[in-house]
Amino acid sequence: MPIGASDDLIAESIANVLVDGFNKHYRLFRESSALAKQRFEEARWQEGQQAVRDRIPFYDDRVRETTDGLRGEFNADSLSDAVWQHAKLHYIGLLTNHKQPELAETFFNSVCCRILHRTYFHNDFIFVRPAVSTEYIESDPSTYRCYYPNEAGFNASIRQVFVDFGWARSFDDLDRDVDFILRSIEVHLGGTIPAREANLQIQVLNAAFYRNKGAYVLGKAVNGAIEYPFAVPVLHSAQGTLYLDTVILDAGRIAVLFSLSRAYFMVDMEVPSGYVEFLRSITPSKPRSELYTMLGLGKQGKTMFFRDLIFHLHHSADRFIVAPGIAGLVMLVFTLPSYPYVFKVIKDVFGSTKEVDHDTVRRKYQLVKQVDRVGRMADTLEFSKVALPRNRFSQELIDDLYKEAPSLMEEDGDDLVIKHLYIERRMEPLNLYLEQARKTGRDDQIDQVVNEYGNAIRELAIANIFPGDLLWKNFGVTRYGRVVFYDYDEIEYMTDCKFRRIPPPPNFEAEMSGEAWYSVSRLDVFPEEFETFLMVSDKIRDAFMRHHRELFDAKFWQTTQEQIRKGEVQDFFPYPESLRFCNVFGRGGSV
Repeated sequence: MPIGASDDLIAESIANVLVDGFNKHYRLFRESSALAKQRFEEARWQEGQQAVRDRIPFYDDRVRETTDGLRGEFNADSLSDAVWQHAKLHYIGLLTNHKQPELAETFFNSVCCRILHRTYFHNDFIFVRPAVSTEYIESDPSTYRCYYPNEAGFNASIRQVFVDFGWARSFDDLDRDVDFILRSIEVHLGGTIPAREANLQIQVLNAAFYRNKGAYVLGKAVNGAIEYPFAVPVLHSAQGTLYLDTVILDAGRIAVLFSLSRAYFMVDMEVPSGYVEFLRSITPSKPRSELYTMLGLGKQGKTMFFRDLIFHLHHSADRFIVAPGIAGLVMLVFTLPSYPYVFKVIKDVFGSTKEVDHDTVRRKYQLVKQVDRVGRMADTLEFSKVALPRNRFSQELIDDLYKEAPSLMEEDGDDLVIKHLYIERRMEPLNLYLEQARKTGRDDQIDQVVNEYGNAIRELAIANIFPGDLLWKNFGVTRYGRVVFYDYDEIEYMTDCKFRRIPPPPNFEAEMSGEAWYSVSRLDVFPEEFETFLMVSDKIRDAFMRHHRELFDAKFWQTTQEQIRKGEVQDFFPYPESLRFCNVFGRGGSV
């Protein structure tokens, strides 16, 4: 659509303002991520956790700032369609040699969606599909480094991998840990080391991945046509030196490092698409959307997730249905059987036992993004004004949505528009898992998953999170058999709660009255009461008492609170303890 010279100058100026807004965002994002190396070297664990929290609003802050600037300078809300179309064309031109074009396109969409009405959200105005390729973007420093064992030898090459990160702390015994890696590789390969091909090389991502108290080195060995992925966590010993804790050689276990139930990584990346493509080569089961999210680029993760969802809808025919399980009092949950996610909508009216409102629920879900989820809380993707084909919803689900959350429903042609929506990975509800195990007589499964459930509660407590509602239905079982919490409307910081023992009754009449003879405030918690609603069968009771009896005692909770208040940050290993070198070889830097 042709436009006049003056309008074209406005379109060009808008494109420049948008690029400047994005560049400012990514510069701040990268500065924060780059400081993770120094925080790791100096063991500033609490500062690292705070930096992850501080980084989360960076994107929305810059979008808001850029939107306000466009409205103030160009009266953006009243510009013609042609101006916006040409602004997009100018913007594409500015991204030709950009290092983060996919992120910049998403930034353009975010600003435009704040200014334009939803009916404008199509190809002419926003980037429905990527317009600029992310392939072969050069990075300085390069995305990954290469080492050549045929020339330098395996020991020297692997040793150099870790030396090249240039950490300001010395290693406890790097030669010993390199030997552990080589011995682990030999065991992993069944004792048979393949012949060295001419192209044998070790490729390692240039920046380490920082989270909690660890730095993770990720890479792969290439030998002939076969690639061998690996991840090595680097930790601090009690003496302040560095040591390699283990080597993870299974792609599935490496993928778990990027589970949405973990805290986001801090990684200094000039070209994030290069990192994502490399990670995809070593974790092929992980969608790009989740990798972007776990690298701290949540908006890009949401953009790619929604593109994947729309693509899936075009290539499937099943319908959204009410999710199986016990209906929640706060959330209406639905799913698409052919897609491994659940969709959650906040109800307009909550159950009578719930003392929260919509704003409180949203704050709780935002809180989950800001803490170290230690592999025990499912992260959620939060969306606004999601348009989905109405004919893909079952009638039962449509009826439930209009009954339970009518304020969030809107129709636009053939689409059903949900004004606010959470999406998270689908898991099997723990109560259904236990019921199935009981029916099939799998006592071993009951014991394992009850132990996992107790571990989840413990680890959340150590991470300063009290779930609030501990019912089995609020926890799920992942495909790896891990128990994860996913109902957040009652979560609290551990340090805000008051864990008490129930005082003895003053007399027999008080004990028999059925009424509490002691005062109770909103944040009072009586662990003795957990047994009443958790021990729903003798087998569950036996398993819980065997593994986690102390969770019924206020002392466990009070002791955990004291450790948190002292500033102690515990280790959380996103891999089995049995893989740690100190457990495999009986010694190591952690001893």
